[in-house]
Amino acid sequence: QVQLVESGGGLVQAGGSLRLSCAASGRTFSSLTMGWFRQAPGKEREVVTAISWSGSTRYYAASVKGRFTISRDNAKNTVYLQMNSLSPEDTAVYYCAADSRWRLGVGTADYDYWGQGTQVTVSS
Repeated sequence: QVQLVESGGGLVQAGGSLRLSCAASGRTFSSLTMGWFRQAPGKEREVVTAISWSGSTRYYAASVKGRFTISRDNAKNTVYLQMNSLSPEDTAVYYCAADSRWRLGVGTADYDYWGQGTQVTVSS
């Protein structure tokens, strides 16, 4: 089992920045692929970004490429999402997810473990 706890969400004005964190416990963090997903009201949950167990491979959705950066600190069992140049379209609940199957998945079905989510609201 893996427990994931997100933090860092909040209200920010358009053009601003936020940094989300996700602390993991319960399994060797360095063996996990980690992802960030988001779900806006009335929409399906979608992938934002993902990072391989070693940090050597990253995936970004087209909508966030160049604005968001995923990183991980295996010594701290934590994955981060730095979000810059935020727009109202980024408003959503952001979820951290973990996969133990040694692959870089980009779909919700590829992840076994989920955090409770953190709200990000971007005002115009």
